[in-house]
Amino acid sequence: MPGIAIGNFNDSFSVTSIKAYIAEFISTLLFVFAGVGSAIAYAKLTADADLDPAGLVAIAVCHGLALFVAVSIAANISGGHVNPAVTFGLAVGGQITFLTGLFYWIAQLLGAVVACFLLSFVTGGLVSIVKSNSGFINFGTGVGVGALQGVVMEIIITFALVYTVYATACDPKKGALGTIAPIAIGFIVGANILAAGPFSGGSMNPARSFGPAVASGNFAGHWIYWVGPLIGGGLAGAIYPHVFISSEHIPLTNDY
Repeated sequence: MPGIAIGNFNDSFSVTSIKAYIAEFISTLLFVFAGVGSAIAYAKLTADADLDPAGLVAIAVCHGLALFVAVSIAANISGGHVNPAVTFGLAVGGQITFLTGLFYWIAQLLGAVVACFLLSFVTGGLVSIVKSNSGFINFGTGVGVGALQGVVMEIIITFALVYTVYATACDPKKGALGTIAPIAIGFIVGANILAAGPFSGGSMNPARSFGPAVASGNFAGHWIYWVGPLIGGGLAGAIYPHVFISSEHIPLTNDY
């Protein structure tokens, strides 16, 4: 059974670790650029910040595909977390040290912020759309959905995401399933956005929420997208490895 590890600076600043941070920065940048970009593009094409069912499907598909690619291109270097909640869940389950996880967070958040400022530049300053939209670009709860309901929704869908990560990428019994882990991870994100989008926005990813918040200067309700995903990811990290991963195998950081 894997145990929680704090880590040390020598490991966290090794050449391998630094390459992993760079990989997380690049993958998160590419994922957020595509994800936020899809929401901005839809709002521009419809000249309306409100989202209809077709737009919800389009944005869910784009996020799922973008995450599939982002995880795939970083998997052999950093594990392809692309999400502070995933990193936290893996740290709780002993798959990565908390110190190294902290640097993963920094790389992921920087990637998300750079992606959103690049989007603002290449779209001709459409940051106004980011400011006006409280749902899929700069996350916010839907009409009639309270903060507590939003947190619970984010806990559930992030639990599903990190649980999927453990089952398909971390479990030593995964076998051939490990080869399609990025696809499964992308699919669960797309499905969760379809289910939770109209209620909590379907973030599951503090970095995905943080980038637009910084670019727009709007942090209203932003805490929801840290509290919910971190609790959900932490629960998955506490449950899956202790219940389903054999104590005879202690995964190393580079297993995922």
